Amino acid sequence: MAISIILSTFARKITSSFFTYYIYNMSKQHEETLESILDLNSNNVWNVDENEIVTLWENEMKEDNFSSCEEKLLNIIRLAYEVVHFDNGDERENAKYTNGEWATFPRSDIKKGIVAIRKRNITRLTDLSYENIKHITAATLLELISRNFGGGWDSIPLSVKDIIESGFEVTTTTLPASRLHMPGGSLEKKVNDGFEVLEVEKGTWVEAIFAKKKAPATKLRLLFENEYDEDGNRVVRDDDDDDELDDRDDEDEEDEDDVQPTEDDETFYSSYAPEADVKDDDDDTAGLSVLE
Repeated sequence: MAISIILSTFARKITSSFFTYYIYNMSKQHEETLESILDLNSNNVWNVDENEIVTLWENEMKEDNFSSCEEKLLNIIRLAYEVVHFDNGDERENAKYTNGEWATFPRSDIKKGIVAIRKRNITRLTDLSYENIKHITAATLLELISRNFGGGWDSIPLSVKDIIESGFEVTTTTLPASRLHMPGGSLEKKVNDGFEVLEVEKGTWVEAIFAKKKAPATKLRLLFENEYDEDGNRVVRDDDDDDELDDRDDEDEEDEDDVQPTEDDETFYSSYAPEADVKDDDDDTAGLSVLE
């Protein structure tokens, strides 16, 4: 019995891991497939190289009304690329942007010049953003941390930590070097779990920073089919009863709002402002005494 439970748990874990891996790779393939420059967005722009952008741009320029989309596309490209406009008639500028470091393509309006783009390099922690953190590896992240004056995880500003933790699982531990590297220790366990590790020496102790990329969140919605008993009657679950009660409550509230007060209702007159007292013509003699 115990063996069957263990095997069942193991099978569920394997299935869950495979399903997550499958969803992740399918989403990556979907992101990397770009048939038109108009399909460019803030997610897939990081996976497209300069030459592909140039080719897609020039192909789409032949279509009508493309000029109305150019500014929007350039704003998306700016997320991952440096974007400049230059006059190709100026020999100095032309030499600067056509030396192989930049990729260039024209605008629909010749007066706006030529566009030059170059991939943004992430060389410092301050270059990280909530957009590009999703598109670097754990090894690259730890390399950036190692360049931060060797201060370790605590030396990183809180705002940068928030960015990092939005895309990576990060844990740290500080131990003597001999204890950190002992067989079966925390370092070995983390590496076996898929974490990359950065070791920062702090005297005779070592701070180990572990990082692993977070899997993209995928929302799954389960739809249950209706169940029926042997007589063909629909089986209503408890959650269905709750939903029906909520719907009925909503309908009752709407019905109450639609009911109009009648003259027999005490609230009928309360919905109107009280009229001002009208002075009767007979009141002109009020206050006068009549002599008999």
